Amino acid sequence: MASTAACEPIEHSLKLSGKKSFAGIPEATFVEDVDAYMKDRDGVESILRQLDEQHGKYKFMELNLLARKKKLKSQIPDIQKSLDMIQVLEAKRKTNEQIETQFLLSDLLYSRAIIEPTDKVCLWLGANVMLEYTLEDAKALLEKNHETAMKNLAQVHHDLDFLRDQMTTTEVNMARLYNWDVKRRQALNAK
Repeated sequence: MASTAACEPIEHSLKLSGKKSFAGIPEATFVEDVDAYMKDRDGVESILRQLDEQHGKYKFMELNLLARKKKLKSQIPDIQKSLDMIQVLEAKRKTNEQIETQFLLSDLLYSRAIIEPTDKVCLWLGANVMLEYTLEDAKALLEKNHETAMKNLAQVHHDLDFLRDQMTTTEVNMARLYNWDVKRRQALNAK
């Protein structure tokens, strides 16, 4: 079964790759000096509206990444179970043993089956497509799919971290601009 600890070596190599975002998430720039930033701009309301819109886009991206993460986290155990079953089939083929099992016919209805030693297996590829593979080819395909899923999961984790940083930067910018505007208005009212 895959765990987050298994993703750590991949995540470490992702950080070393230097990519800020694998999903093309735009980077938020921190407003260092609000006075200089607002000098050539019209109104703070339009800037705050743009930042709020950008923050909304970041929230939308976060929802998409979280959905992708959930999908990958459900796929990885399924792939691992299939790999484990391939190993059982290979072991039983070597010893020429039958496998007695139960399979699901419908909800809560199982049937008993005896599986003869075999060197072929059928895999669901998606979109109602199933293909027959040799055990070796199936194992190679599943291992490749597992590796790809783990890499994708690590990229999603990396992008979520990057995205949260961008959201925080945008929120801080919004707060600083709002506070700057409040101080500016107070100064105008004092005159």
